[in-house]
Amino acid sequence: MPLDSTPRPTWLTFDCYGTLIQWDEGLRAAVQELLSRKGAAELPPARLIEVYDRHEHALEQQPPHRSFREVAGEGLRRALQELDLPAEPDDAALLTGRIGAMPPFVDVLPALRWLKARGHRIAIVSNTDDDIIAGNVAQLGGLVDRVITAQQAGAYKPDRRLFDHAHAQLGVTPAQVVHICASPHLDHAAARDIGFRCIWVDRGSGRRLLPDYQPDAIVADLSQLPPLFSALGW
Repeated sequence: MPLDSTPRPTWLTFDCYGTLIQWDEGLRAAVQELLSRKGAAELPPARLIEVYDRHEHALEQQPPHRSFREVAGEGLRRALQELDLPAEPDDAALLTGRIGAMPPFVDVLPALRWLKARGHRIAIVSNTDDDIIAGNVAQLGGLVDRVITAQQAGAYKPDRRLFDHAHAQLGVTPAQVVHICASPHLDHAAARDIGFRCIWVDRGSGRRLLPDYQPDAIVADLSQLPPLFSALGW
């Protein structure tokens, strides 16, 4: 549905990692260090990340709900095992300890300031634990009004329970929200199934759209939100 035929949203919800925070860049650096520690610097970080992502996403959807620290640790252990690399007790701590220090993209703070100046309320909806994301939120200049995590909801994206919980906490219906995200696999699947409006931030990471879903708008980064919202009268 074209956004110009829809009303101004009551809340803007953002995915965090890859949308606001430099997830891919930070993850590559952490994995490169991990491989170097194991004497496996010749293995491309992208290969370990690919295997880790597969295990992590599968574990997130398996009951009972576990913290992201637990999921990340077990996902990393399984990935290392699959690649015939030794797993050490502190591997997960290296990975999760780096997440909260990952910085925002350079376009994020100016865009969030503009949105706040226009009266928009901003929430983050993220597949993480409260204590992990706290370090990232601290770098966003007090511009985020609410942070809703998988830990709070007891569910991970693309499970709609995380978004249902977020909408209930914000006191809105899905139609009153515009969600802004970089992950087709996680966020677009929920937008498709629940019906909230969605803007895809395509940062050129190689992620591809789902075959059965088209976002309501596509931007290259958050610097394109002010002209888009101005054109919409939001």
